[in-house]
Amino acid sequence: MASMAEPLLHEEHFDVLTKTGQKTGISKPRGDVHRDGDYHAAVHVWIFSESTQELLLQRRADCKDSWPGLWDISSAGHISAGDSSLITARRELHEELGVILPKDAFEFLFVFLQECAINDGKFINNEFNDVYLVTTLAPIPLEAFTLQESEVSAVKYISCEEYKRLLAKEDPEYVPYDVNGKYGQLFDIIAERYKENMEERSLTLQKQLRRYVPISLEAEMTGVTDADKKALVLLVQAATIIEDIFNLQVWYSNPILKDWLKEHAETSHLDKLKWMNYLINKSPWSCLDENKAFLTTADSAVKLLPEATKSITGWKGLEYRAAFPLMKPPGANFYPPDMDKMEFELWKGSLAKDKEEDATGFFSVIRRHSEFMLDASLSNNTVEGTDDLVGSTHDLYSIPFSQEYKPFLKKAAELLHKAGDLTDSPSLKRLLHSKADAFLSNEYIDSDIAWMELDSKLDVTIGPYETYEDTLFGYKATFEAFIGVRDDHATAQLKLFGDNLQFLEQNLPMDDVYKSKEVIAAPIRVIQLVYNAGDVKGPQTVAFNLPNDERIVKDRGTSMVMLKNISEAKFKNILQPIAEACITKEQQKYVDFESFFTHTICHECCHGIGPHTIILPNGQKSTVRLELQELHSSLEEAKADIVGLWALRFLIGQDLLSKSLLKSMYVSFLAGCFRSVRFGLEEAHGKGQALQFNWVFEKGGFILHPDETFSVDFAKIEAAVESLSREILTIQAKGDKSAAYVLLEKYAKMTQPLRVALEKLENIQVPVDIAPRFPIADKILGKIG
Repeated sequence: MASMAEPLLHEEHFDVLTKTGQKTGISKPRGDVHRDGDYHAAVHVWIFSESTQELLLQRRADCKDSWPGLWDISSAGHISAGDSSLITARRELHEELGVILPKDAFEFLFVFLQECAINDGKFINNEFNDVYLVTTLAPIPLEAFTLQESEVSAVKYISCEEYKRLLAKEDPEYVPYDVNGKYGQLFDIIAERYKENMEERSLTLQKQLRRYVPISLEAEMTGVTDADKKALVLLVQAATIIEDIFNLQVWYSNPILKDWLKEHAETSHLDKLKWMNYLINKSPWSCLDENKAFLTTADSAVKLLPEATKSITGWKGLEYRAAFPLMKPPGANFYPPDMDKMEFELWKGSLAKDKEEDATGFFSVIRRHSEFMLDASLSNNTVEGTDDLVGSTHDLYSIPFSQEYKPFLKKAAELLHKAGDLTDSPSLKRLLHSKADAFLSNEYIDSDIAWMELDSKLDVTIGPYETYEDTLFGYKATFEAFIGVRDDHATAQLKLFGDNLQFLEQNLPMDDVYKSKEVIAAPIRVIQLVYNAGDVKGPQTVAFNLPNDERIVKDRGTSMVMLKNISEAKFKNILQPIAEACITKEQQKYVDFESFFTHTICHECCHGIGPHTIILPNGQKSTVRLELQELHSSLEEAKADIVGLWALRFLIGQDLLSKSLLKSMYVSFLAGCFRSVRFGLEEAHGKGQALQFNWVFEKGGFILHPDETFSVDFAKIEAAVESLSREILTIQAKGDKSAAYVLLEKYAKMTQPLRVALEKLENIQVPVDIAPRFPIADKILGKIG
């Protein structure tokens, strides 16, 4: 099958790969590839029947140049030059067996490298195979298949155990696979998935759930006008739509998984635990377990697709499980699941500057022309709007959020406009109308400025902001919503920090050449949270500093929102028990809420200082985010933390803060290290915290005692904090991704001292985080429901 971007050739061409599976940029005819032993790519698709625990096999046609007449994989094929893995898998299944399935039926399992030579060494097969599993509820009737005679002569189902036994004994009627090698994973995954001990699994899910302590979050509504209370009802409704968008951004089968789990939550105790864990993680991957899946495709939604095959009398049609991979996809649902970095970079390099900015921007998703064309051809729809494909040599293209999420954003915009009409706060009115407009135009600058200038008792943050979910590049923003009531007294107390940002910038521990002369004071708002939605999964946010758009940060700085009731709940339920377990008795008295909350404020302030827009060594203008890509989030969180600690010490030295904070801020920070590392080293905050702890520990600022408690060495901590601040700030200022990688690789890892603390906290079952309930919002949603 030739790629869509090139004319049909007499002989199929393959992309030649390196021995590690990377594209070389060379393509060759199929015959030459197998003659010369070039590495190339292919797909394996297995159809698995859940009810009978059987795999579908096809018998290869007698005319095939490899393994003619032998029983083999359900469907397989080479990936033609310029084509992609998942598109090929879908196309091969359709061509060989007449089965038409959408992408959510295909679960990527692993890559299998097959290296062999047959036909007296004339056919050399060095092949990287992307292995996919399609899980159906029951066997597909054999007469429902439409076989491609040139490829397939017959099909049959066989039990997994029997097939594994035949392969193990190298039965001559079956194409050989080493089931004791990497291909054994296929059978191991299926066996593990379905041998499930319900009691054991319930205990595991219960244990994971217990790491979160349920908290009911109240907020003082005194001072909120009647008009704003009416607006609040609409805002909470809008936030539930933001939740729906985020679910889709995580993975394309995530929304249907959520609906299925909710629908079946009362079926059994195990189903209830699945649903409760899902509600916290907002996906099948556990935030506190390095994104390890706590669900599998076997737990997922069942979809009926009568048109997937030929219709058979008395058979209602093919039923399959909506799939998701065991490994959390680094690109989430922002990019094609089978796109790698090289493909993106090659495409990006071919674009005009404005299109390149769009491709790497916050507010777009990347899709494939070939997927669009395949979907259209399989559904027999006329393809419209494809003029831009003529002459195109790249398969990727970008779609703005306003188009990708249009049905959701249209509803959310209507609710925001109505809320904007109701509120009697001029600044909130401006924010809600401008944000509603941004949802439909994809232009967010005006609404972000309106958010920064918000001066209202009812505080609202809603839209696409953080980029943590995109671990492939760190480009794409997820939707989130925070609705709260401003704490006027606490807000007035914090003006000091926002007013001194330029002063802090000029004294940062880095070379003066990198310092900005135009840091703008960061307004700080303290709120009592009423409701949150969207990208607030797993560990809860205590504060945020926005916007992340460098164009606004450069001209206007940032604004900060502190969630005081969240901070209080975390301090009381988590940080205090951690301190009692891990900090020496002599220093436990220094752990207090004031220092914990003050450092959180300083952390958020410090997102607004240090390098953002930078000049590279070649004189080119760029941003730290674009240069550090997927490493940016972890390093930026570490910077805000450690520079925040440096800034507190600096402000104390300037007599702007009380000296009573001096010891308490360091000891509270030490206890906080253990709190954040428990979020997992796949998460930006956890990874950044491990980097800080290990650096300071190495420099002698933290001490581990024989009784497995820790303390701060006040004589060494300052130098350790300053040296790490300098290291991170300089890496950011230079946009030095290789130095960032080396730093994170060396320090952002689980070390023995950290393990000592974490095991202790595990043994005494200190919660890792809180699971908030929102009684005010629940009441609103209950009335609407």
